[in-house]
Amino acid sequence: MSAPQADICLLLEGTWPYVRGGVSSWVHQMLLGLPDVRFSVVFIGGERSSYPKRHYEVPPNVVHLQEVFVSDAWRYQARPDDTPPVGDRDALQSLYRYFQHPDAPGPEQGQQLLQQLAAGRITSAQMLRSEASWQVLSQGYLEHCSDPSFIDYFWTLRTMQAPLIMLTELLASLPRARAVHAVSTGYAGLLGALLKGYWQCPFILTEHGIYTKERKIDLAQAAWVAGKSEEAEISGLAASSGYIRTLWIRYFERAGLLAYQNADPIISLYEGNRARQIRDGADAALTQVIPNGIALSDWQRVRAQRGEGIAPVAGLIGRVVPIKDVKTFLRAVRSVVSEIPEFEAWIVGPEDEDPGYAQECHSLVSSLGLTGQVHFLGFRNIREIMPQLGVMVLTSISEAQPLVILEAWCAGTPVVSTDVGSCRELIEGVGEQDRALGSAGEVVPIADPQATARAIQRLLQNPERWHAAQRTGEQRVQERYSDELMFARYSRLYRDAMGEG
Repeated sequence: MSAPQADICLLLEGTWPYVRGGVSSWVHQMLLGLPDVRFSVVFIGGERSSYPKRHYEVPPNVVHLQEVFVSDAWRYQARPDDTPPVGDRDALQSLYRYFQHPDAPGPEQGQQLLQQLAAGRITSAQMLRSEASWQVLSQGYLEHCSDPSFIDYFWTLRTMQAPLIMLTELLASLPRARAVHAVSTGYAGLLGALLKGYWQCPFILTEHGIYTKERKIDLAQAAWVAGKSEEAEISGLAASSGYIRTLWIRYFERAGLLAYQNADPIISLYEGNRARQIRDGADAALTQVIPNGIALSDWQRVRAQRGEGIAPVAGLIGRVVPIKDVKTFLRAVRSVVSEIPEFEAWIVGPEDEDPGYAQECHSLVSSLGLTGQVHFLGFRNIREIMPQLGVMVLTSISEAQPLVILEAWCAGTPVVSTDVGSCRELIEGVGEQDRALGSAGEVVPIADPQATARAIQRLLQNPERWHAAQRTGEQRVQERYSDELMFARYSRLYRDAMGEG
């Protein structure tokens, strides 16, 4: 096997360098913060057209960047003289048995499947065109499915299986690294598990959010699965949506389990997610918490820009998408304006990811009579915006450890957040010593505009409370959430993985 060309092969799904913010910001921070580590990066995206431009400059310590798009997996073009290939029925049966069979697989079945896939025993042509593949798929339908039509079942399995086989065919083309680091389960985690066996190297797994949980949220909101849209009813998916949803949830759960069973260590951002990983099958002894960190020195100048007094402005900083629940924020603004007429709300983030939802938010502003109070600012430099806010508001229905909360504190801005992810731990503290610092803002229930409005008013209308929250946020971020501490922890993990500990 060839000598390693990189220290760490970083596996990313739908993030850096094509998507701004969130995990992408963390990835870029890690690349710049560990300049002595040579990275190769594999970016896994959905539809190629969804990623038209890179939003981050590739730093010099990234020695290789390879892009893979899931949608390409279904575009196999057979030549007129092609004869259907002979498929490996045992390997195809293992693929079905692990991901689609109703009975939960054992650990030995997952390892057997990984070995078969890494050995190339299933190719895209075999999976898409062989008689053996057709027989395995048909047998699964006849034995286990009574709800969906065969067409729905057929294309659902093809949609699941084809990208996985494409990843196995990628193995031989990747430059070898000394260790693998996936920044999610899903496709990135599956590739990490494959590369661990293929290269015989350590595999590190970091989850910012719990991938399986997030996919379940997506499936609950997806009209084509729920059968609530006209398109779903026309296509026939409405009648079969229950079983189709079950297949997708089963697929993501077992993909996550395969990553957990092969990764060491398994990292989360806070204790709540670590507990969720253990419930989902991770070995507790292999799990640990490494919080995200922020470059404190870079924010000193930003903090100095804050003016005197408390600005009657609340800002929601994030993408205008359903998971951020911008509509709850807007309904809360309606209540706050009734009590504080000069109050303004700024929504700072791109609107191009879900244009339909963004338009609904604009329409809601009009219907609530808030055209003069709510301003959609689009993508802006957060360091220019944050010092102008009296309070930063996060109304998300799902988060991990939002970097924007740490950024708010660095700028001297108290926070109102829904009780998701690590937000309560961040705002109220973890452990007796941390909690003794006090609260750095307010925690509110999900999708509760009135509670959100009251929390905003409590801070903006009570200077003593506001200044106490400001002081606590600044002290907490300095003591627990510096980038130097995060870099030191990951540097140690990388050294251990490369045998340099």
